[in-house]
Amino acid sequence: MLLNQFLFLGAFLFCTGIYGALSRKNAVLVLMSIELILNAVNINLVAFGAFRDSPVGQVFALFVIAIAAAEVGVGLAIVLIIYRNRRSIDLTQVDAMKG
Repeated sequence: MLLNQFLFLGAFLFCTGIYGALSRKNAVLVLMSIELILNAVNINLVAFGAFRDSPVGQVFALFVIAIAAAEVGVGLAIVLIIYRNRRSIDLTQVDAMKG
């Protein structure tokens, strides 16, 4: 397969993730959209690494996967705290939590 096919797939996933992160009000769906963005970055990193016959892209992809796992853990903890306080995970109500 050609490099541009992987880049188009990564661009499509990235744009879908950006649209989902900006248009959703549900915090869990926003976290899922951010995961789509990170997976698009991983596809591009691995594709460029394979194109240049270098394992560097795969190493960076592993770092991105580790960061994504940490982001999910922290993000879901924040969502649970918001749900405990507000009984909703709607992001429009988060502004009311200013201290």
